[in-house]
Amino acid sequence: MSALFFQSVSKTYPPRSAGVQPFKALDRVTLEVQEGEFFGLLGPNGAGKTTLISIIAGLTRASEGSVQVHGHDVQADYAAARRLLGVVPQELVFDPFFSVREALKIQSGYFGVKGNDAWIDELLESLGLADKAHANMRQLSGGMKRRVLVAQALVHKPRVIVLDEPTAGVDVELRQTLWQFIAKLNKQGHTVLLTTHYLEEAEALCGRIAMLKQGQVVALERTSDLLRSATAQVLRLKLDGELPAGLKAMARVTGRIVQLPVHNAVEIENHLATIRSAGLVAEDVEIRQADLEDVFLEVMNRNQAGSLK
Repeated sequence: MSALFFQSVSKTYPPRSAGVQPFKALDRVTLEVQEGEFFGLLGPNGAGKTTLISIIAGLTRASEGSVQVHGHDVQADYAAARRLLGVVPQELVFDPFFSVREALKIQSGYFGVKGNDAWIDELLESLGLADKAHANMRQLSGGMKRRVLVAQALVHKPRVIVLDEPTAGVDVELRQTLWQFIAKLNKQGHTVLLTTHYLEEAEALCGRIAMLKQGQVVALERTSDLLRSATAQVLRLKLDGELPAGLKAMARVTGRIVQLPVHNAVEIENHLATIRSAGLVAEDVEIRQADLEDVFLEVMNRNQAGSLK
């Protein structure tokens, strides 16, 4: 059964001033997320991920197409669809006048949920908020506020959990705590839709992944199939100095660490020879299998090349 169904969803924003073209944030997106899936929605900034989530949550109306949550249309049957959803937004939105526990009780009331103190206690404990239950929201750090947003999204026990960059800018402890709890809920049958720029999280957690670019779906596969589809391995090394221009265009560079796609032994030797010719010394050289970030970059670049033809 479909937990989420997007049928030819498009969203066009009108121009903000004369002479400016309308902006098409989504272009005929069709996706189906099955009940109980842990599904990843990936894409660069501006790809349309947050717009799609805003449409699911009823914050934005699609220009064309439809979205259903367990068969309930998010526009025609908004109340029923919204009761089934728990959405964790990117922005830190909070009410500064209440304690953490009060905020969760008020959120429960929005969904007509009463007598759920045991579940609130479990949320507070599972998300590391138990010692902050009576603290005012204004007193919390950014990471703690993020935990409260997650708790608010889950307080009515939604069947579908939507996480929009839930670990952006938060510490490692929260990431581990959050993913352990969300994975537990997923095993209990809750459907999870995740957007994240931390692709190692998506690789570890998501069974299936869709990739968006410029409002269109450019890849939709099981995570394992996407990883197998990688056309290259990766040459990883450390360098002090500037890469030659020919290699720089294809490299992933993080500080001293350089990663280059390679298809065979000849390519590996050619890259190393080019580095030596530039007077650079390669250290800690290794070959590794492609990860999801490599696949993501390959898909995005391939799609870009196709759009330029």
